Amino acid sequence: MNQLHNYWLTLAKLFTAWSALTDRLEAGWYRLGRWLVDVFKHLLFRMDVHYLADLPNGARILAANHPSTIDPFLMTTLVPEQVSILITEILFKVPIVGASLRRTGHIRVDAGKGGTAMLSALQKLAEGRTVGIFPEGVISPITGGMHRAHSGLARLALASGKPVIPVGIAIEKDKITRIRTRVDGIEEIGTWYFQGGYAVTLGEPLTFSGDADDRQQVARVSEQLVSAIEALSAVSAARLAARRRRLLSVIIRPWSIPIGYLARLIPGYIPLSDI
Repeated sequence: MNQLHNYWLTLAKLFTAWSALTDRLEAGWYRLGRWLVDVFKHLLFRMDVHYLADLPNGARILAANHPSTIDPFLMTTLVPEQVSILITEILFKVPIVGASLRRTGHIRVDAGKGGTAMLSALQKLAEGRTVGIFPEGVISPITGGMHRAHSGLARLALASGKPVIPVGIAIEKDKITRIRTRVDGIEEIGTWYFQGGYAVTLGEPLTFSGDADDRQQVARVSEQLVSAIEALSAVSAARLAARRRRLLSVIIRPWSIPIGYLARLIPGYIPLSDI
């Protein structure tokens, strides 16, 4: 009996050691990825990030509009801790990118399996981790505003009780690059942003309590959060427009023009006038 007990005790210790090792590897990959994003964001973008309130301690939910494909990468730089972001399955199928997302603890959202992603997000929050989400589930309209949000954000806020930080993002729409590609045999159009101003406003934390299965309450919470995100996005857009009007905003970085023209040479490039 003692021998069997020692056997299971050894297995438990090995499992604990393996979990700790994988956590360290994940954190290491994440730090490397965020460092690379930090380097590129300073080279390519005029970042303008404002915090309207102190960030609450502990696990929290970052909820943002989604004007470009690069938003998940830049979201990782908004807070000091590791962020696990809910990301569409398409990006997980892209070579190199998908492997990196898996190794850095992000959450895959498969079509028709939102419940599985929700459970993963709740587990991360219960472990004290921060979760990022784009409630529209798709790229925001180029003309501005947001698509109707899915219920996931509201349900996550209600089920976890963790504070939600609404995040409003604004970019220079005339510098968006649309690129048509095929991923896993399916045609996708990426809304890429390679240079320009990138304004972000993080608002006051919002906390909710209630039944995550109550559709009416979920709808009310979702509406409140979307309104907050849209308002913050408008604040970011106004700040971005004001900055463009300033004299210093006309200073051109030496690599900005080549990047703008090189983007047009990418196979699948779609002029904005064709959208």
